[in-house]
Amino acid sequence: MSDIADLTAKTYEITRLIPHGRVTSYGHIAKLAGYPRYSRHVGNALKALPPNTDIPWQRVINSKGLISPRGDLGEGVARQKDRLENEGVQVDTLMGNGGEKVDLRLYGWFPESLDGLEQEQ
Repeated sequence: MSDIADLTAKTYEITRLIPHGRVTSYGHIAKLAGYPRYSRHVGNALKALPPNTDIPWQRVINSKGLISPRGDLGEGVARQKDRLENEGVQVDTLMGNGGEKVDLRLYGWFPESLDGLEQEQ
């Protein structure tokens, strides 16, 4: 299996481990997968998921706590915000640039490793 295929598979596996009502970053998933410099690929792998996926892609945001636009005129941001809010995650709209932000101190999920983590689905 190529490194990219391995990282894609690990991205989906790790994303499934993020607990309901919590978020993590693209970079943290890349780190947990063993590819710490591949956060952009994590984002691309999640972006490529089909609309009816059971992988909780909405739980992955950037390292500043912002929902990243997906190039779809904000529809993806609104969809991700709605899904997070349905899980009880507070998403604040930033004044000025219209960004959507999650407080990582309250909702962040950043385990040091995957050891001992069980899938919660």
